[in-house]
Amino acid sequence: MYSHDAISNRRRSRSEPTEEMVAGLVCIVCRTDYRRAPDAVTLVVAHHSGRQLLACEGVCARMAGGAVHSTDEPPLPLVERVHRYEAEH
Repeated sequence: MYSHDAISNRRRSRSEPTEEMVAGLVCIVCRTDYRRAPDAVTLVVAHHSGRQLLACEGVCARMAGGAVHSTDEPPLPLVERVHRYEAEH
């Protein structure tokens, strides 16, 4: 498991999220593309420009937000996230 220091360093060194991350289509930590892994369990770990930023449950959620679990806010359905992304691009 990752140490507290490793997790803190990861959070401090994050770059700006990509368009696909902001659209909720890609994990903000491991970059799993949820369109290719529709059964992945995702958690809302943050917000950017009014949009949900998602991470895979477990290690990614801990690396992104400091906890294995996230807010009580459920992620938007994948189909809706894909439609929004496609409409904008």
